Amino acid sequence: MSDHLMNTYARLPVSFEKGNGATLIDSDGKTYLDAISGIAVCSLGHAHPAVSDAICEQSHKLIHTSNLYQIGNQQKLADKLIELSGMDRVFFCNSGAEANETALKIARKHANDNGIENPAVIVMNNSFHGRTYATLSATGNDKVHAGFTPLMEGFIRVPFDDVDAVKAHSANQNIVAILVEPVQGEGGVHVPKPGYLKALREICDTNGWLLMLDEIQTGIGRTGAWFAFQHEDIKPDVVTLAKALGNGMPIGACMATSQAAQTLVPGNHGTTFGGNPLACAAGLAVLNTMQVHNHIKSVVRKGADLLAAFTAELSGQTGIVDIRGKGYMIGIQLNKPCGELVTRALEKGLLINVTRGDTVRLLPTFVMSDEQSKHLVSTLSQLIKEFLNE
Repeated sequence: MSDHLMNTYARLPVSFEKGNGATLIDSDGKTYLDAISGIAVCSLGHAHPAVSDAICEQSHKLIHTSNLYQIGNQQKLADKLIELSGMDRVFFCNSGAEANETALKIARKHANDNGIENPAVIVMNNSFHGRTYATLSATGNDKVHAGFTPLMEGFIRVPFDDVDAVKAHSANQNIVAILVEPVQGEGGVHVPKPGYLKALREICDTNGWLLMLDEIQTGIGRTGAWFAFQHEDIKPDVVTLAKALGNGMPIGACMATSQAAQTLVPGNHGTTFGGNPLACAAGLAVLNTMQVHNHIKSVVRKGADLLAAFTAELSGQTGIVDIRGKGYMIGIQLNKPCGELVTRALEKGLLINVTRGDTVRLLPTFVMSDEQSKHLVSTLSQLIKEFLNE
């Protein structure tokens, strides 16, 4: 452990040397089943040959030029994302937080263009949108806010999955947009009732607001569709992406449609590294590979099977509050803090995550085999039962 790293992470006592598919190997040669995919990033697994080859090939040609010039791979990736999403335009950046910053700047600029001097964005309790100053302020988690007040103004908080709570603000002339996760990931894998996004779309249409979806975690197939909004057959005004888009290569994107896509003009926003040839080569490899191998169809089946298997193993266990999920986003909520399960699972060669203190969060790679899925269910279920029965 280096004393020269800032103390910003409570790191686990393991260092990985290499990976293959759904497994990682540490510096001592021990193998682990990765059930969190680098927090929903490595959806195609570790060291995927198509992604690795694309990165290597592009690195020998050109890595960076800046956005002062045309970037062929960026234009190709934009075309692909628009084809898959039905949106109109894309801005590329380096992370999910940057993508959400872009969305919030679109909302502010849209408001100012329309004479709204004190614009406000409706955001949800229990949400997570990033750790930059604007995205931290938009996040609905007091622990994330602690130590960084005063927060940026202009956010109105309402309960997640509560349409009436949003409608209650319809008379507020300062509201310009809603920012919402289709499924709350960091908040504990909370899946809203069917029709929630469609109802928000209707509210936005009625009031002239922008519907902005944070699909940093849900996008690129994680919920069993290319984008979670496609489950409800709607089109948002803004969608943000990152995580799985590069399968580990840092890249983010903010997609917009209609008027929102025209809001930012030269001088309003920019990035030095965003959308460089290397990152976009990785993004293209990810999207092409997912299409060729039809991974999304697999996520629908495997996600449902995994959820059913955990329900069968744990639903009758005292101490289980809820087992929920959509696609390959699964949360197992316990009736007490369970952070120590992460270390116990690590000892068993299993990588999991606990969020909100009491919820085991699983974000498996799309290439996890059926045999590995069975191992995940049996190992984790046994650990949870032992923990709850102590």
